[in-house]
Amino acid sequence: MSDRQSQQDSPKRHRALFISDVHLGSKPAKAEFLVDFLRRNEADTIYLVGDIVDGWRLKRSWHWPQSHNDVVQKLLRQARKGTSIIYVAGNHDEFLRGFQGVHFGGVVVADKVVHEAADGRRYLVLHGDQFDSVVHTVRWLAYLGDFAYDAAIVVNRIVSRFRSMFGLPYWSFSSWAKVRVKKAVSFISAFQKLVAEEARRSGTDGVICGHIHHAVIEEIDGIAYMNSGDWVESCTALAEDFDGCFRILHWAHAHQQPARNDRRLVPVALPAPVAASGREAEAA
Repeated sequence: MSDRQSQQDSPKRHRALFISDVHLGSKPAKAEFLVDFLRRNEADTIYLVGDIVDGWRLKRSWHWPQSHNDVVQKLLRQARKGTSIIYVAGNHDEFLRGFQGVHFGGVVVADKVVHEAADGRRYLVLHGDQFDSVVHTVRWLAYLGDFAYDAAIVVNRIVSRFRSMFGLPYWSFSSWAKVRVKKAVSFISAFQKLVAEEARRSGTDGVICGHIHHAVIEEIDGIAYMNSGDWVESCTALAEDFDGCFRILHWAHAHQQPARNDRRLVPVALPAPVAASGREAEAA
């Protein structure tokens, strides 16, 4: 095996990885994509930023194929190899909030934590459902929205099947609809401002969250706002390098384009005021 091939096969090392909204236990979860991602990416610390397990769906009907078990085993294997894994509970796995501080196979459970980056900046890490008024005040509407989301995912599958037949790349109908419906855009903007304000109150430089399945890195009134996205639609994670710079990693084409493994990593640079070096990130 050549040195070049050996380097390609070796996992990419990050200082920290942030993964949210996997929804294991639900049929739309792209567990195979995440297994592939974890096989090719490692980190000193992995933050599971909520809704990793979908307790809501599992209550309705049990769905736990081997690929979902593979995700759990892959994470536990990394913990055994020395990776620090912190599980920040979300609303779909809120049953874990009663186990804060408890260790499960090397994984520690928390409601929220503060991550200190390589450049000394501090980021509040939480799922974000605490700032979703629908989840906490109109519970039945939250469940109704969950059913509507399921319907959008079904449309996703149909659209993806047809696009695949014609050799077109993956495209998410539900993500497209969410960011183009006026009320959805308004909700996302309000959510981001609320979470950023919580980071300001906590005395941190920024916030890292999930919940709304919308991966982004931006600055809001001087506060860094970062969302790690999801593994139902977009298949994204947030990564910190050893200089303290953050990027969004996209893994949506992991299985559609196996021959282009070297081009699956598509980083998005953190804005200069937040990045440690202030340099624009280069695409891998």
